[in-house]
Amino acid sequence: MSVVRVFNLYIKYGNYQHKCSVNNATLNRFFALHFVLPFVLAALALMHLIALHDSVGSGNPLGVSGNYDRLPFAPYFIFKDLVTIFIFIFVLSVFVFFMPNVLGDCENYIMANPMQTPPAIVPEWYLLPFYAILRSIPNKLLGVIAMFSAILILLAMPFTDLSRSRGIQFRPLSKIVFYVFVSNFLILMVLGAKHVESPFIEFGQISTVIFFLHFLVFVPLVSLLENSLIELANFDKKN
Repeated sequence: MSVVRVFNLYIKYGNYQHKCSVNNATLNRFFALHFVLPFVLAALALMHLIALHDSVGSGNPLGVSGNYDRLPFAPYFIFKDLVTIFIFIFVLSVFVFFMPNVLGDCENYIMANPMQTPPAIVPEWYLLPFYAILRSIPNKLLGVIAMFSAILILLAMPFTDLSRSRGIQFRPLSKIVFYVFVSNFLILMVLGAKHVESPFIEFGQISTVIFFLHFLVFVPLVSLLENSLIELANFDKKN
């Protein structure tokens, strides 16, 4: 176990000391990890597309079986997906070539000092909502658990979404709940960039509670309510 622990410390921190500190070797390793992960995710996405279109095929929001009227993936959906890909590349290129620092923080250019904590830690913009959830809980361990739970709670959606119809095209209440969730997520993003002080702490705690209530309470309740309304409408038509 000691060999495994030393190897683990070297991989993460760049040294063999029992009391490890974050230094340049640590930052270099985490930077390399952030550089490699997008390529891993791209490979996984490609594997997903291959497995999806070679076996069962894509579903549709209406939940209607696609065995009756099928279209080949090429060339119809390839060109349809290419439009989205080119739009994404265009928007990304605008930020990369013309506004590279608009979504970052100026303190990221300051050399890391292991003896001094920065006065304001601001992660990248796509991590701000989860950072707001992390610091909204005073206990460090519970904050870390809540941050990772905010990602893993997506796995509960197949069990908490009790609606009988797929998609939200014909579910107005679900649309309202979804837009409230998106607004709350953007609020968490803004709060994650603020200093840890009142009233941002209280707003962050309220938004964190709303975030988890969406998956655990709002989604199943709205699904059951919409199922009941559909049943009442069908019952009135039969009578």
